[in-house]
Amino acid sequence: MARTRFIKDAGLTFRMTAVMFLLGALFVGLVVVLMYQFSSAALFIGLAGIGVAFYQWWSSDKVAMRAMRAREVTPEEAPELHAVIDRLCALADMPKPRVGVADMELPNAFATGRSPQRAVVCVTTGILGKLNAEELEAVLAHELSHVAHRDVLVMTVASSAGIVAGMLTRGAQFGGFGVARRGNNNSGAPAFIIALVISLVVYAVSFVLMRMLSRYRELCADRSAAYLTMKPSALASALQKITGEISTIPQKDLRSSAAMNAFFIAPAISGVSWKAITSTHPSLEQRLEQLAKIEAELGRTTG
Repeated sequence: MARTRFIKDAGLTFRMTAVMFLLGALFVGLVVVLMYQFSSAALFIGLAGIGVAFYQWWSSDKVAMRAMRAREVTPEEAPELHAVIDRLCALADMPKPRVGVADMELPNAFATGRSPQRAVVCVTTGILGKLNAEELEAVLAHELSHVAHRDVLVMTVASSAGIVAGMLTRGAQFGGFGVARRGNNNSGAPAFIIALVISLVVYAVSFVLMRMLSRYRELCADRSAAYLTMKPSALASALQKITGEISTIPQKDLRSSAAMNAFFIAPAISGVSWKAITSTHPSLEQRLEQLAKIEAELGRTTG
């Protein structure tokens, strides 16, 4: 974590370290198994997969901004938004990220970037029209916390694990079939089953690891923002407004932004469904309960 005035969280650091270690071990194990079962081509496919992951990490800010049809704005274009971020960065003693705005009705915000120096904090025009000044400040503090804790970097790398594993498995599968056909015409089916099982295991493990980290990091960002601004009720009010407004957005519009759910302050889903159960975020009730406890704690301290 970068040295800032955001509260440190040993639990977040442990989870980020564990996710990176386990995903790395999983990837190495996957390469070894596929090389043993199929051919040495798996090694080259693995290197190509790492290249894809590196590109996604290196250009994560551009990819996310493009996905949200967002643009970077200057202080002249968005003076009030920049003023809030300037104030929060000074309060947190951290470098100021770039600022972006996405022209869409969906009320949301996200932070991305490979480092605090390359980070961008982006809000939608929908959220700017729904929140008051204190609520917007709380949301921006939440996003700046992600940048300061560097969990944006870990989430970006972790989110590419499934893509890399899929490339590696499919490539080795086709390579293995070629080897199998040359040696034994009946060996293709077992090779396909092995590749399929490996692919499913890798996806399942990476899915669980991502949820383990993602839900905790959102609670951590809520805590950090509440203590930095000393206004947990403002963040609670903002979350309620955002979640309530999301429920009114048509499903087809929510689906268009679903790829960014892990990075949003609130996921673009509505209602209680399987998507909500497997969400990248804790429930609204859990987040509000935590903020209420912080509000009570700060009230006792002030008293």
